[in-house]
Amino acid sequence: MRKWFYTRLAWTNIRSNAQTYWPYILACSATVMMFYNMLYLLYSREIRSLADSQAISYVLFLGSIVTGVFSIILMLYINSFLIKRRKKEFGLFNVLGMEKKHIARILSIETVLVGMACIVLGLVAGVVFSKLALLLLLNILALDAAFGFEIPVRAVAITALMFGAAFLINLIYNVWQVHASKPVELLKGGNVGEKEPRTKWLMALTGAAALGGGYWIALTTKTPLAALNLFFVAVLLVIIGTYSLFTAGSIAILKALRRNKRFYYRTNPFIAVSGMIYRMKQHAAGLSSICILSTAVIIMLSSTVCLYAGMEDILGKRFARDISVTLYKPSDETIRDVEAIVNEEAARAGIIPGNILRFHHGSTVALQEGSSFRSARSENFSFASSRFAALTFITAEEYNRLENAGIEVREGEAYVYVFKGELPGDTLDLEGVSLRIAGRLDSFGLSRGLESLTNHYVIVTAGEREIIRALGALNKEDASPSLDYEYHFDTLDNRDAQIQLVSALRERLRNHPAASYVTGREAERHGFLTVYGGLFFLGLFLGSLFILGTVLIIYYKQISEGYDDKGRYAIMRKVGLTDAEIRRAIRYQVLLVFFLPLVMAVIHIAAAFPVISKLLVLFNMTNIPLFALCTALTILVFAACYALIYGLTARTYYRIVR
Repeated sequence: MRKWFYTRLAWTNIRSNAQTYWPYILACSATVMMFYNMLYLLYSREIRSLADSQAISYVLFLGSIVTGVFSIILMLYINSFLIKRRKKEFGLFNVLGMEKKHIARILSIETVLVGMACIVLGLVAGVVFSKLALLLLLNILALDAAFGFEIPVRAVAITALMFGAAFLINLIYNVWQVHASKPVELLKGGNVGEKEPRTKWLMALTGAAALGGGYWIALTTKTPLAALNLFFVAVLLVIIGTYSLFTAGSIAILKALRRNKRFYYRTNPFIAVSGMIYRMKQHAAGLSSICILSTAVIIMLSSTVCLYAGMEDILGKRFARDISVTLYKPSDETIRDVEAIVNEEAARAGIIPGNILRFHHGSTVALQEGSSFRSARSENFSFASSRFAALTFITAEEYNRLENAGIEVREGEAYVYVFKGELPGDTLDLEGVSLRIAGRLDSFGLSRGLESLTNHYVIVTAGEREIIRALGALNKEDASPSLDYEYHFDTLDNRDAQIQLVSALRERLRNHPAASYVTGREAERHGFLTVYGGLFFLGLFLGSLFILGTVLIIYYKQISEGYDDKGRYAIMRKVGLTDAEIRRAIRYQVLLVFFLPLVMAVIHIAAAFPVISKLLVLFNMTNIPLFALCTALTILVFAACYALIYGLTARTYYRIVR
């Protein structure tokens, strides 16, 4: 009998704490399932057999890392709630004569039982739903699914080992908590009172400064490449600021409200503010986590939905025509030869090129200081620098032909079109080559194909000689600067014919002496769909995981608050408050506490909107109104889900304190 005593006791403990354990088991099983599904997709034969498997595999690999790390953090966080609630139970065991090593043995058995249940349930659910996850991903990528079923052994092994290690970490933490506590401390458990916290002005000011710094980076970053470098710095500052302000700033605000006698000495504010002041220190971590998770969910979903929904817009802006051929520094003979190859392959494919667009241009990069440009190779520089600029040169003759215009440009002059950036003054200095700005262009039809990752200017000169002089001055390592040639045309034919023509042209020009690049809208569509569809799937997947984390944090916070407040509300009943008044006070406090993170998350998103918009430019998304619409809709949907989550979990709180 003694052999199974601790096992029976452990099982009884789990059943008696069902209100806290079953959600924990279900949540852990769900994270196991999601992690396995991500690994299943990563190692799936169908995914690995795709033409663009490398891109989608990379996205899934990143998703697996994020899912695994977040799952472990979530398990550790929830476990801290569980052990806090059970300290009184362990203290009672200790007082009744059970040594701490025996309590550790019970905890070990409980951890093994719960861990095995979670891993087995999660893997079974993962295997059951794995094909559904694959079908969803392939449907997003507009691909057909093959019949068949597989269970990657590597995915099962990695999942079991990782979550087994997570439960082992939880066990070590729990045993240490019991070992380091005295019996009296264990008996008090989660009922240890909180002293009124001091106002930590240094932490509050530090948090405000960190949050302000993160906002300043988000609002002032000018280029997409700079946004890429500074984004994670801004994220770190906002996280630090959020935790600091919820910990210290909230206490300062609550004390200020308490000093306002007209506001404070009313039933609802009095109960809510007085209670929150004393326990805001333990509120802070949970509320901050909810705020950060809410922000992450909204940004992730809105940006990935925007990329997926705006893919056609991206393709339309990236490609001036259906098919494009670029020749680098070609001679006139090379141009004639390549155009003959294009016409030959088009005829073989049954395609008649139409809406033809051909022109010469020069392009380079430089370091900008006002209206002066210096060679980017003359000194060390960062592509993320706001000084980095791209220059596109075109002759007035080519511009007039393309734009059906009639501008006249004299020797030593230039017209400029500012695609992105600022160009002050009336003179351009191109590493010693000076051009007077004769006029500024309001539009440029070819801007649709220009890159917008950094500042970009179009310079229209009198002739090729001035372009070559400027290119030679800015590209000191180029001994023979010359112009490139672009040939674009529409096919007015079906998608397959366009793809076949692009493939044929690439094959023919691969062995041609001319340096060339061939691309096409339909040929690139699948690559775009693979990347953006993969990101969209990852956004949905991780968004679901983060929402699960938000639900669990709110649920366990409600339980923890309920047990802490139960005695307080019992005293209020004894001193004359009615159940209706107590219920209103509870609603006032809970609404104030749990909707504060959502409000703060919306403020974070509003501040982050400019820098996220610039990051999306790296994925060729420049449709800001579409991103704004996706963000607004995501906030509304998430707020509705958040309110539903609050309503469901608040019932648990009311049942406990009733």
